[in-house]
Amino acid sequence: MQLELRHLEAVCRIAEAGSLGRAAARLGVSQPALSAQLRRIERVAGGELFVRGRHGVEPTPLGEFVLSKARRVLGEMDALAAGARAAAPHPTLRLGCILLVLMDRLIDRLEDELAGLELEIGIEHSVTTLSRMLGAGQYDAIVYGEVGDHEVSLPEGVAARTLVPKEPFCVRMSAAHPLAGRQRIDLAELAGETWMTMVEDDDGGPEALVGACRKAGFTPTLRYRIADRKMHYDLIAAGRAISVSQPTAPPAEGTVLRPLAGDPLTGRIRLAWNRAAVSGRRAGQLYRAAALAYLDNVPNNAFHHTWWEARPELHPVLD
Repeated sequence: MQLELRHLEAVCRIAEAGSLGRAAARLGVSQPALSAQLRRIERVAGGELFVRGRHGVEPTPLGEFVLSKARRVLGEMDALAAGARAAAPHPTLRLGCILLVLMDRLIDRLEDELAGLELEIGIEHSVTTLSRMLGAGQYDAIVYGEVGDHEVSLPEGVAARTLVPKEPFCVRMSAAHPLAGRQRIDLAELAGETWMTMVEDDDGGPEALVGACRKAGFTPTLRYRIADRKMHYDLIAAGRAISVSQPTAPPAEGTVLRPLAGDPLTGRIRLAWNRAAVSGRRAGQLYRAAALAYLDNVPNNAFHHTWWEARPELHPVLD
């Protein structure tokens, strides 16, 4: 077997994630499959690349050497892809996003702002994957979220701009839940509930949720991880679980959205683009389209509309 780019990427993802389980999720493969692949890579490399430590897997000295070379090779390939993309005579604009609420309106807004331009839009479940694909030239721009203090690592040659610097997460629960009639809920009142596991596990969300719950005096029980929005809502409507949600989320039959007292969980939304593929003017158009798409959803919930209107300093600049 010879080492290929996918093998180098796997080694880098394992090092970044700190565990085989998290790396497998970000690569979209099973953990046993990634473990087997790592063993094959180690046979070619001539020894172990990672050992288990107190905080997950850690690279061995051989692993550090392979990682340094792998990052250099992948960086060169990213530069090649981005350069070729920028040199294309009539490129299609490729935009990658995670499952943000603004996606419901973004396509319409992009067609208004970028009339006549061919667009390709992809949805990913990993911010790390989005960033990697942006660096590799597979996306020209990405729209993503960060939760709490987490900052997404962006590749070289990328610029970024914040769309929404702060939004407070709320909770979605069954309309039949005993707390559903409350206007605002203390996080501590949700101890003992079963929570939906967040679809994205690398935007700081899971850590922020666990941290906020611990401050409120309990550790959340995380059970379901469901990307399909209808199935997600159906489980909540049936009283099987509750979930954190963006405050701009639309209504769903059998469920209610309620703000959390004191805003214990907050996030932000950002736009990043490859400077070699997206001009400053085009980046401004993308920013405007995404900002308007977010604003289209602010009236979905009266409690957030009131919160938002009281904080004009958070509003996107649309000049």
